[in-house]
Formats: sequence, structure tokens, C-alpha cells
Amino acid sequence: MPLKPALHRQHDPAWIGRLFWTGLALLLLWPTLVATEFRPWQLFDAASRASSARFLGAFFPPATGADFLAQVARQTWRTVAIATAGITLAWVIAIPACLLSTRALSISALPGRMAPLPAALRQGLRWLLIVLRSIPELVWALVFVRVVGLGPTAGVLAIALTYGGMLGKVYADILESSDHSSTRHLLGNGSGRLQAFFYGLLPQSAAELASYTVYRWECAIRSSVVLGFVGAGGLGQMLDTSTKMFAGDEVATMLLVFVLLVAVADRVSAWLRRGLG
Repeated sequence: MPLKPALHRQHDPAWIGRLFWTGLALLLLWPTLVATEFRPWQLFDAASRASSARFLGAFFPPATGADFLAQVARQTWRTVAIATAGITLAWVIAIPACLLSTRALSISALPGRMAPLPAALRQGLRWLLIVLRSIPELVWALVFVRVVGLGPTAGVLAIALTYGGMLGKVYADILESSDHSSTRHLLGNGSGRLQAFFYGLLPQSAAELASYTVYRWECAIRSSVVLGFVGAGGLGQMLDTSTKMFAGDEVATMLLVFVLLVAVADRVSAWLRRGLG
């Protein structure tokens, strides 16, 4: 009986390259870990384990008192209202800036090269959006707390400015990445900028724009919670008080509410994508 030929061991021809890039990534990551004093083993020493066990043990069972739940419901509604009002005001910044900074909607760019004045205006708006989104909403909130005092107004204004920059930039990027043939045809035949947007760009980008807007609304809810820690009102301010008093059962209830809010926002986003897809 003839012997079968030996099977040759197969080697990955790219293993040297993968090993090199993995080693380089680890080499570049090491200085950042040193700079941030990253010591995860401290989580497992005796003092940290005891403190974590006491705090997490207080989470169960969550607080379910009628008065407390009524207060949570009121502050939850206020948190959602802060996020929604902030996103609405962010649109006031984002939509005009997006329409004016999108090259596809520029009539002067139809021949190929945009005219100097519209190009300068477009670049100026891009820089304005960079400034707005570069400053975290927490910093804006600290500024507005000094200006308008404690309360939800500071949170609404902080979200409006930061998210106005984010939405305007991403909206413009989404529109720029769309097919511009119908938009150029409309502009070339005398259509206005708004008509070209509504009939040329919006139909093919509506689902992506809506999905990103709902995602940012979800992020604004989380931001409004964080802003509550600096006096901007809402559920975050209530969470700050419970955390400082080591009321783990109250913290657990509020964290469950956060999870439900994010789940609702996710369902709304999915519904919008189905409706606009």
C-alpha cells in the first residue's frame, strides 16, 4: 500500500508583519499608560475590594419608596427636557451652519472652484463648529452656572453650544458624502439652496441624519445627567446627593432609570430608521 504524501504545515505568510505592528502598537501604548499612572491591580487590593463590596452591597435592594420614586420621576422628566431643549437649540446652530458650509449646496462652486467670499464663509463656519464642539459641555455648564445661576438653564445652553458644533459638523459630512448629481442639476437650473437640499440631498440622507440625531439626543440625556453634578439640575444633581450620602439603594434605582432611558432612545432610533429607510 503506497504511503500518503506528508501534509505540509501551513504558515500564515503575514505573521511577521502582524507581529511587528502589534509590537509597535504596544511600544507606543506604553508611554501613555505610564503618563496616566494606569495601575489596574489596585482594584484588587484588600482596601479597594472592601470599599467596593460595601458600596455595591448597598445597591440591593434598590430604593422603591413612593416619595422617592415620585421625585425620581420628576427629575427624570426634567433630565429628558434638558436634553431635548438643548438638542432643539443645537439645531438652531447646526442646520444653518450645515447648509452654508456644505460645498454641494454652493451655487458658486458649480463651475468647479468656489468663489473666494463663499469659500471664506464656509471655512469660517467650519472653524466656528470646531470651537463649539471642542469645548466640553461640562465647561460650558460651569460658565453658564456663573452667568445664569444654578438650574436647568445652564444645562440647556451648554448642550446647545457643544451639540450644535457636533451636529453641524456631522450633518455637513453626511451631506458631502451623498450623491450630488441631482443637487447640481437643481442648482444649475435655477433652484435655490433650500430646494436643492430638500429635493436633492435630504431624501437620500434622511435616515442617516435622523439616526445620528437620535443618537446625539441619547448622548445629551447622559450629558444632562453629568451636568447635574455641577448644579445644572435634573437627575444628575439628585444622583450626586445620593452618592455623597452613600445611599447605594437610591443610586441603583437611578442607574436603572438611565438604562431604561437609553433603551427607549435606541428603540426610537430603530423606529425612525425603519420609517425613513
